[in-house]
Amino acid sequence: MVAAQDQAEEPVRDIEEIVEDLELYVMPDAGPFRPDQIEIKNKLAIGEWARSGHALSTAEAFTHWDEEGEVPVACATCHSGAGFRAFYGLDGSDAGTVEAPVPTGGVVDCDTCHNPGLAAVEEVKFPSGLMHPIAPGEASCLTCHQGRASGLNISASVADMALDDTNVDLRFINPHYAVAASTWLGGYGGSGYHYDGKDYSGRFFHARPVATCVSCHDPHSLEVSQNTCMSCHENGAPDSIRLSRVSYDGSGNLDQGLRTDVSHNAERLMGFIQDYAETVAGTAILYDGHQYPYFFADANNDGQIDINDGRSVAYNTWTPRLLKAAYNWKFVTTDKGAFAHNPHYVLELLYDSSEDLANALGLDILDTGMMR
Repeated sequence: MVAAQDQAEEPVRDIEEIVEDLELYVMPDAGPFRPDQIEIKNKLAIGEWARSGHALSTAEAFTHWDEEGEVPVACATCHSGAGFRAFYGLDGSDAGTVEAPVPTGGVVDCDTCHNPGLAAVEEVKFPSGLMHPIAPGEASCLTCHQGRASGLNISASVADMALDDTNVDLRFINPHYAVAASTWLGGYGGSGYHYDGKDYSGRFFHARPVATCVSCHDPHSLEVSQNTCMSCHENGAPDSIRLSRVSYDGSGNLDQGLRTDVSHNAERLMGFIQDYAETVAGTAILYDGHQYPYFFADANNDGQIDINDGRSVAYNTWTPRLLKAAYNWKFVTTDKGAFAHNPHYVLELLYDSSEDLANALGLDILDTGMMR
């Protein structure tokens, strides 16, 4: 009790005294460094960024290479701030390439988007080879949200092959995981597979001044601003937004959001993919979005992915026709905001892919009620 009483009677030290005692050991000469004197500018933006996916250091996008201890050159541009700066020469290196692997542990940090050197970047190269001129502030978004493949990769892969002949050398070509910028540019960007004789909608201009990624997405939290949507639409709920008076999924329901039409047509295309794989290619196909390469074999048609030596068996009975449709399906469904980024383009890709498979199955696409 006496010890407790002595402790209670000990005077509370003034912060100035504490600072003076610590200064010799840990306090730098310049300041201020006291918490009660520090003004954190942009603290709201920093807080929103810290809670966003760009700062989530435990995400697969940033931890995938932890065992190797470095992010490969091919991946570093978009999977670390240091890699992005290296690609554009913002770190003093030559622009246009990442010269060496980047240590793990990085995220999409502040300097990825706010580096003053980005003002000199005037165009961004897309997977199709397109050099797209950009406005200030667009470089980061359009560089890392364009995917890594285009329709040209599909064309080159199946060149001179008969449409319905299986080829063991064919492999699924993945458009990658973030393709919003490519969706937005549409046929002009050329990232989807374009069927011969078809025209495709170009860049989706939406409605001015909604002209860039940050017109709708908060640049720090990444959330969509529903207030922006409500500038033109009846409500700000993206799933409910619809202006078109055409029922693209054939349901006739014009009260549902356009996102539902896109989703229904994607489901219908997957049905065609499965029917074609089983009846024409000769091997049933299953999709699993949680493991690469996503499309797997079901040779015994039991509804389960085939396993060999403890590993899932990748689908290996591709035909050119099947590969084209599967690529477009993955491209469209990878972009969860495709219905807003460029609804015309993705509906065209879904329709044309479905029509091509339906023809091979002896079906008439018009019977589905789908609209292009």
